[in-house]
Amino acid sequence: MPYDPSAFPPFAVTVDLVVLTVRRHALCALAVRRGESPFQGRWALPGGFVRADEDLAQAAARELAEETGLRAHDPAAPAHVNGAHLEQLATYGDPERDPRMRVVSVAHLALAPDLPAPRAGGDASNARWAPVEELLKQGGYGRDGEQAAPLAFDHVQILSDGVERARSKIEYSSLATAFCPPEFTVGELRRVYEAVWGVVLDPRNFHRKVTGTPGFLVPTGGTTTRQGGRPAQLFRAGGATLLNPPMLRPEV
Repeated sequence: MPYDPSAFPPFAVTVDLVVLTVRRHALCALAVRRGESPFQGRWALPGGFVRADEDLAQAAARELAEETGLRAHDPAAPAHVNGAHLEQLATYGDPERDPRMRVVSVAHLALAPDLPAPRAGGDASNARWAPVEELLKQGGYGRDGEQAAPLAFDHVQILSDGVERARSKIEYSSLATAFCPPEFTVGELRRVYEAVWGVVLDPRNFHRKVTGTPGFLVPTGGTTTRQGGRPAQLFRAGGATLLNPPMLRPEV
C-alpha cells in the first residue's frame, strides 16, 4: 500500500530552552511572558516551533540567538566570547501539554556567564531573568504585584529537569566553568557551585579540590582585584571534561 500522510494525525515539534546563568550570586533562568494564546500573559520558557528546513540543534541554536543574542558552541570546543553551552535535555510528549494540537517538545539546556537583561522577541511581550527558586514555587510565579501562576504548558517540569541536570553534571564534569568568563578566579567558580547547588562551601576545601583535580583548571599567569581585596590568581577551563575525583554535592 502507498504511504498516505493524511491517514495519520498531524503533530508539531517545538524546542523549549532552559537558559541558566548566575546573576547576583543566584541561579537564574530566562523567562518570557507570553503575548499570544494559549496561556496569554503567563510566564514561560523561551522556545518555538521547529521550522521545516532545520534540525533540532539548529532550531535550538536559532531560538537561543533570538532570545539572548548568544551563539551556541560545541561543548568540546574552547569557549569563546558571546558563546553558550547548549545540550539536549529531554523530550516531552504528553498529549495534553499544548491545547492547540499534539505538540512534542525537545527541550535544551543552555548555560552561559552573567548575561545582560534580555529583550522580548517573537510572541513574547516581556522577558526577564528570574531566580529559579521563584519560578518553581508551588504557588506559581508573578512579579510587580501580578497574580502568581504556574509557568505555561509543562514548563515547570522542564525547568525543574534542567536545573537538576545542571546540578548533577557539575559534580562530575567541568560544566560549571560554562557559567564563568574565559578567565576566572577560584572564588568566582566557587560562587557558581554555591548558586547552582544552593549551599555554602568552605573556601579552603574548595580551592584545594578544584586546583588538585587534574585537567580541571589551568593558571593563566594573571591576577585580578575585581572581587576586591588582594589580587587573586586567574584560571581558565582545562581540557578535562570528566572530573576525577568528582565534586560531590553536599547533603542538605
